[in-house]
Amino acid sequence: MELTLSGIEKSYDRGKTYAVRDFSVSFTPGVYGLLGPNGAGKSTLMNMITQNLRPDCGKITLDGTEVDRLGADYRGLIGYMPQQQGVYDDFTGEMFLWYMAALKGMKKGEAGKKIREILDIVNLRGDRHKKLKSYSGGMKQRILIAQALLNDPKILIMDEPTAGLDPKERIRIRNFISEISKDKIVLIATHVVSDVEYISKEILIMKSGIAVKKGTPQELLGDMEHHVFEVLVTPEEQSFYENSDWKISNVMLTSGKVCLRIVSQQRPEIGEIREAAPNLEDVYLHLVE
Repeated sequence: MELTLSGIEKSYDRGKTYAVRDFSVSFTPGVYGLLGPNGAGKSTLMNMITQNLRPDCGKITLDGTEVDRLGADYRGLIGYMPQQQGVYDDFTGEMFLWYMAALKGMKKGEAGKKIREILDIVNLRGDRHKKLKSYSGGMKQRILIAQALLNDPKILIMDEPTAGLDPKERIRIRNFISEISKDKIVLIATHVVSDVEYISKEILIMKSGIAVKKGTPQELLGDMEHHVFEVLVTPEEQSFYENSDWKISNVMLTSGKVCLRIVSQQRPEIGEIREAAPNLEDVYLHLVE
């Protein structure tokens, strides 16, 4: 299975503002991390993949066939978790999943079995009879993940899936996504690097509607070798770095001094300096800021 986006664009204000511009990429089964700040175009891109929005130009194909021609057959392969927590407050968690299963055209027996499985996966079986208006933000996030998985989608698209989850839930959901990705295309849009750092086979970094970098985590980290430094400085020396164009990814107080983590093409000049192993947050800062 291969989902291909070829030169797709979406603009507003009669072409004055581009949300996505000349975007081309191919996806095969596995997890893809889509990183970018708010307003980078991530949600617009996913809405075009799910056919909630139509691109102004370019095309989207599945195994060589344009998805517009596939119609409902294509949409039946998609599971979508939106960023907005749009749920029906007077539904219980279980009622909401039955409702979504009906919209997806699932048979009653199949839906009942799948709902039981999914409630266990997202750790909501004990809360299934509570109304959604009583759910916390994290619980609503989990019920949205659950509805996206109901139809066992071959293309799973998730917009900020772990927002509002505590660390334990975050790890649980992340590991589950990794496990189910063997035969699915899973696209996770986020600005939280740790959500995709360890489970993605490829990462795309977006800025202002453009894909500025694409590669495996190892490739992206390799490009940053010799460009990340930890610098131990006095408060006065800290001011020098903060008041100039140096990119500082972390500040830590230690033994009366300050340790700055700096991302730079050139070696810092002031303080006790040593090279540091890059991480994906360093890559993100370098490409986006």
